[in-house]
Amino acid sequence: MSSINPTPRDHNKASVLGVLLSHAPLTRNDLIELTGLSKATVSRAVEELRSDGFVVDGGVDAVAGRGRPSTYLDVPETAGHVAGVGFGAVTTGVLVTDLRGREIGHVIVPTVEHHDVPAAGRWLVDLIAQTSASARGPLRQVVAALPAHVRDGAEVFRPADPMKTFAGRDLQRTVEKLVDAPVTFDSDANASLLQVLTDDASIHNAALFSVSSTLNFATCRDQDLARGRTPAFGDIGSLSSGIEDRTLDGLLSTAGLVKFAREHGLDIERVEDLWLAPQDHRARAEILKAFTTAVTTAVSIVAVTLDPESVYFVGRLRPLVDEVLPDVRKRLDQTLPAIPRITTVSQVLGLSVARGAVHACLAMTHNRLRDALLKARSQGPRQGQAAPAF
Repeated sequence: MSSINPTPRDHNKASVLGVLLSHAPLTRNDLIELTGLSKATVSRAVEELRSDGFVVDGGVDAVAGRGRPSTYLDVPETAGHVAGVGFGAVTTGVLVTDLRGREIGHVIVPTVEHHDVPAAGRWLVDLIAQTSASARGPLRQVVAALPAHVRDGAEVFRPADPMKTFAGRDLQRTVEKLVDAPVTFDSDANASLLQVLTDDASIHNAALFSVSSTLNFATCRDQDLARGRTPAFGDIGSLSSGIEDRTLDGLLSTAGLVKFAREHGLDIERVEDLWLAPQDHRARAEILKAFTTAVTTAVSIVAVTLDPESVYFVGRLRPLVDEVLPDVRKRLDQTLPAIPRITTVSQVLGLSVARGAVHACLAMTHNRLRDALLKARSQGPRQGQAAPAF
């Protein structure tokens, strides 16, 4: 009878699988270099993973001069796929990739207003099914990011006003039951920051403000996203902006800023109308001054408490942040001994958050597959394996 505990051979195989999932396509020599394992150990692990359905030959590395060309090893599409969802108050995007992160498909649609959780869950699942129609292999993970605070990957707190009905755990449970795959919820700020970290591996300590339908905040230390134990963590929008009795969310969210603008004499329907108002309009200047104070306050809070290298702003209010950043930097220079790098990040509405959610999907799936491989021995041998073994 096989031992229940994984053997050194199992751990070597898991190491090879992890490198393949993260770096394929690559040659056996690449695997030897990245894992530090011997040629024989790597070759044995590759053939076992091929039998499990996680390795295929992916072309030839043509070398100049003499020498035998090396065959690239790849992860087949049949190993599975993941879905990242950016579930916004205005726009929703779904991105589906294989386990190597290669895009299978994406959709960007206006968010349909739902007044009950079951209808919203079915709508999201239909979008995922539509986007993954050409995918092969099992759906391994879904991550849905939305404008809200999320605890334990499931419980939604203080979502944007149009999405109030989704507070609690019911939406996550509904989607997970319908897709028959692990489903994790997260904030749009966390997904956006994860995308930033993926694009620039040199960033270690950072903070990000998502300034859209609601103000959301994310931060990382040594590239690890910070997640609090209580719903209060990250709720920076409830703090004072420094203007009248306004909170930060009251000035750094689209709904809050439109309300503030109307109260101060600028009759606008959408926040984008602020960009169109004449630069010398007195009410616009007053609104811009208040917005500058709110941005300065927000950056000051994170600068003195978290000491980030960089502070990012994303979301629909990004054009206005760009406009006020010079004044923000001047104000911070007068009050802080050192200020972090402050910049805005352009996004594809509906898709950039979904892309960050996919990165979270891939990390979760890769870790789960390595763990499953190490546990597979306790489940006994498998015969006639035609699909991925775990």
